[in-house]
Amino acid sequence: MEDIQKQGAKNVELSTPKTILLAFQHLLAMYAGDILVPLLIGAALKFNAQQMTYLISVDIFMCGVATFLQVKRTPLTGIALPVVLGSAVEYLAPMEHIGNTMGWGYMYGGVIAAGIFVFLISGLFASLRKFFPIVVTGSLITLIGFTLIPVAFQNIGGGNVADKNFGSSSNLILGFLTALVIILIQVFAHGFIKRISVLIGIIVGSVIAVVMGLIDPTPISQAHWIQIPMPFYFATPKFEWSSILTMLLAAVTCMIESTGVYFALADITKRNLTADDLKRGYRSEGIAAILGGIFNTFPYSTFSQNVGIVQLSGIKKLKPIYFSAGMLLILGLIPKFSAIATLIPTSVLGGAMLVMFGMVGAQGIKMLANVKMTVNNLLVIAVSIGIGLGVTTQPTLFHILPTSVQTILDNGMVVGCITAIIMNILLNGNQAVDGE
Repeated sequence: MEDIQKQGAKNVELSTPKTILLAFQHLLAMYAGDILVPLLIGAALKFNAQQMTYLISVDIFMCGVATFLQVKRTPLTGIALPVVLGSAVEYLAPMEHIGNTMGWGYMYGGVIAAGIFVFLISGLFASLRKFFPIVVTGSLITLIGFTLIPVAFQNIGGGNVADKNFGSSSNLILGFLTALVIILIQVFAHGFIKRISVLIGIIVGSVIAVVMGLIDPTPISQAHWIQIPMPFYFATPKFEWSSILTMLLAAVTCMIESTGVYFALADITKRNLTADDLKRGYRSEGIAAILGGIFNTFPYSTFSQNVGIVQLSGIKKLKPIYFSAGMLLILGLIPKFSAIATLIPTSVLGGAMLVMFGMVGAQGIKMLANVKMTVNNLLVIAVSIGIGLGVTTQPTLFHILPTSVQTILDNGMVVGCITAIIMNILLNGNQAVDGE
């Protein structure tokens, strides 16, 4: 078991200060994406300021719990890859719909049901490993990176496209300058400085934002010092079949995306994932979702941006991830610390995301370079990536279909993955299950 955890790690001894910096880098990389979900859910459900503060704090705490579940290998759970978990955006639309139409109780009941579902079908879903040869996984990972690039650019512009300051000169300067700093450090720096390029870029961008007068410290003074997570804080879970079905569809979507992240990390860390590994990973996310429902937060999944961090830093050890999970637990208990992190401008985080998501896409292309470029394989790659990117750019394409179906078809990564699997089976026959 310990050998598996160490598989793919570099022989780089990390001191505690270096580990803390690497852990903090992972935390900041996922932070924007994670707090986005509670902010959007809270706004959609008309949470007041106190409720919003609690939701964000407890969500951060649960991210730490979910990360521990995934990183620590046990007889039942833990894929033991260097990944940080955050709020799964796939559940955003279903949760908003259920919460507004049926009430918070049914929303959290759906979250718990989704977690139980993921846990129970983990073995069955893991058995589908044979349908993910390199031509499929490479296409999926490329899609994960490239379909998230628009998110990075939206954040560079300021995050909210409806805001009058979206795309302002200050946002563009901060976003692209942050990306430039990260790139320059990667090109010209050496040693440990190079490994924390993303962290340095975010710090430089934030300092410049302070100089430009774009950071308001008021939220720090308004935040509490201590916030203890409480079960059923907002509502007691209730269960109803239609709300559960909607959440199950979102769960399948999330599992497909997580599968792509697992394979991307496995490729980086030179780890050969087995069906048992995948089963443990899905189970961890299932338990995390159950806990999210109990503590009235969200389901949790592996974050793609942290794949980019692993690739950029070159550190494949699990120790920084453990530290990052610990930091998330502390931040979740101390809202004032959380408030500090929320002050980082969205444009700065967008600049970092631009590089990180690009690296994820590049990792997929690197994997595809090992594929024998037959006409059939080229068709699998071209059509799956084309459809995935097309759906991403035109998310309302399937608006005439039922909402439950849109939950799946509006996700470019999922549509692209399903397309790659089906085309690979049709065009490559036995190779679809036997690999390249």
